[in-house]
Amino acid sequence: MSKGKLAKFADMERYENVFQYPYSVVEQVPFEMKGRWNECYFRNDHPIVLELGCGKGEYTVELAKLYPEVNFIGVDIKGARMWTGATQALQEGLKNVAFLRTNIEVIDRFFTPGEVTEIWLTFSDPQMKNPRKRLTSTWFMQRYRHFLADGGIVHLKTDSNFLFTYTTYMVEKNGLPLLFRTEDLYHTEGIDEETRRILAIRTYYESMWIDRGLNIRYMKFRLPQKGELVEPEVEIPLDDYRSYRRDKRSSLETAK
Repeated sequence: MSKGKLAKFADMERYENVFQYPYSVVEQVPFEMKGRWNECYFRNDHPIVLELGCGKGEYTVELAKLYPEVNFIGVDIKGARMWTGATQALQEGLKNVAFLRTNIEVIDRFFTPGEVTEIWLTFSDPQMKNPRKRLTSTWFMQRYRHFLADGGIVHLKTDSNFLFTYTTYMVEKNGLPLLFRTEDLYHTEGIDEETRRILAIRTYYESMWIDRGLNIRYMKFRLPQKGELVEPEVEIPLDDYRSYRRDKRSSLETAK
């Protein structure tokens, strides 16, 4: 029988690799490690990579295993899920892993300019009716600019045609350098072996979508510091399997 939520939260209170600063806390208490993650926690000068909306932390942990010379931080507000990855990282002695429980809307309060080199967005909620909450929206891109190195890489791995299409338009509209894009990750030829090894890491939700016969989509692009970011003015078909009793297309008011 798995642990209940209260037991998991109790565990994480004593976990050395978990930092809990939900919005209500960070408003009142400044985060003292801002700009000092490598100095105070990781004890090295390796690059820092974030997984935003990390869920159970599978991607964070598996990336840390593949790249011991890189520091990984999984970020999510749902602590009961995060407990899985945090526990595994401790049990396996992974020193290049940390977890931050907070609201992604305030993620820029935890890092200083240039402190992060890459961001992973793995199976994020597409937020089909709330564009500001999409983790690839220009609203979030501007937040990422506060701490992502100039030209830092953003990875998107998703089952959602809606989010993938929206992000494609956002990247094109703003002239962001696109490094790679595929609408069917596991049936695309020509992907180099290292990239394929990274992208083969499967989260709980990814396995679920694959079992339902859905394509997995992936893209990566650079986010320069300069240039005004503009939302794309487009209508995008909604994901049918996520859109029960919703209109089949987004409106400009909700999709942009």
